[in-house]
Amino acid sequence: GLVCPAETPEGQACGLVKNLSLMCYVSVGSDATPISEYMSKRNMQLLEEYDQNQNPDATKVFVNGVWVGVHSNAQQLVSTVQQLRRDGTLSYEMSLIRDIRDREFKIFTDAGRVMRPLFVVDNDVTSKTRNHLVFNQGHYNKLVEEQQASATAGIGEEEKEELAYGWKGLIQDGVIEYLDAEEEETAMIVFSP
Repeated sequence: GLVCPAETPEGQACGLVKNLSLMCYVSVGSDATPISEYMSKRNMQLLEEYDQNQNPDATKVFVNGVWVGVHSNAQQLVSTVQQLRRDGTLSYEMSLIRDIRDREFKIFTDAGRVMRPLFVVDNDVTSKTRNHLVFNQGHYNKLVEEQQASATAGIGEEEKEELAYGWKGLIQDGVIEYLDAEEEETAMIVFSP
């Protein structure tokens, strides 16, 4: 989870102090303008132009809680934006929440959201690695080679960080993805292999 259950106090102080889990991350936030512009180019109808009688089943699109428009093909839009986040085109801090029942697609880029990393599973129907982790032998080999090279070479800490594939490389390759509490509610999360 997001909060460490072992470090949470009991009794009178319960709920007052919360300690984040080991790998949790608090989002720094980013500008919402690029995603709003991208959505406009992907056939999102702006709110000012929307006529409910013409398209009553359209999905509402929210960016940081502001209703910016509607889209008629939400499934395709959500999968495209998720892929852009996994490719590193969009910020990995961005939360993408699709509420099918209420026909809403919410995007959050604001600061202060507690997020946790999860491994990504390939769910592409056409892929032969469907239902397997995106993390593969190639990623593992990169990590091992990097660790061996940094152990033998006498380079400084700053240079190690610049050359390092490591955690940031896994995020950029779409192997690991950060989800906040609201996005976790709509995601399918496996607890064991």
